[in-house]
Amino acid sequence: MRIAVVSDIHANLTALDAVIADVRKTGADLVVSGGDLMSGGPRPAEVIDRVREMNWPGVYGNTDEMLWMPHRVSETLQAPQLHRIRDLVLTHTIPATLDAIGDERLAWLRALPRRWSDGDLSVVHAGPDDVWQITPANASDEELERVYAALRSKRVLYGHIHYPYIRRVSTFMVANSGAVSLSFDGDARACYALVDDDRIEIRRVEYDVEQEIRLLLGTDDPFAETTAETLRTGRYVPLPAAGS
Repeated sequence: MRIAVVSDIHANLTALDAVIADVRKTGADLVVSGGDLMSGGPRPAEVIDRVREMNWPGVYGNTDEMLWMPHRVSETLQAPQLHRIRDLVLTHTIPATLDAIGDERLAWLRALPRRWSDGDLSVVHAGPDDVWQITPANASDEELERVYAALRSKRVLYGHIHYPYIRRVSTFMVANSGAVSLSFDGDARACYALVDDDRIEIRRVEYDVEQEIRLLLGTDDPFAETTAETLRTGRYVPLPAAGS
């Protein structure tokens, strides 16, 4: 069975539609959403609608969870240099997203699980029980086993770090599916993973980045300029310090 894992869409419908077209070309039997449908793009409602239209199973991510658990933002962004980001997320990003998607779409997001499993494949957004947990691409085999062995799967895929990789540890394979939007590894193309029996492939998909940026810059998103540069470069571009 060929399964595509599509994660970290971040309200980027342009990239999502390009990935959907590529998934169709691969002949995937099933597509699983790895979470983080929200935050970072201009069309959150349209992204939810498209995923629901495709009838994909999947999990929620941290930028989804923050809509109903905003305290997790404060808990996670505690460092002084992150306070400006924290405040903008709490005062702008979350309220604007909730207003854009409405109650019914929010209820659909909240009903998603933290884990999805079928046979010997498991998909989570970050950690098995924590959608904010960071497991980096350069994690040791011991750390990967400590975090993901509890899933008891031969293949584990996650998103969250926006940096795709494939590793084999002692008893299972673990892979990061990368990000449909806002890659951090220097490749600005949309990214997802294709699982075919014991083989995992990272797929890269060209899309009209500048079209998405034009839509983004037409919003009042306070992160729009830095997000645009991340979209263009495939590298995380931080928000400038206040007053700079």
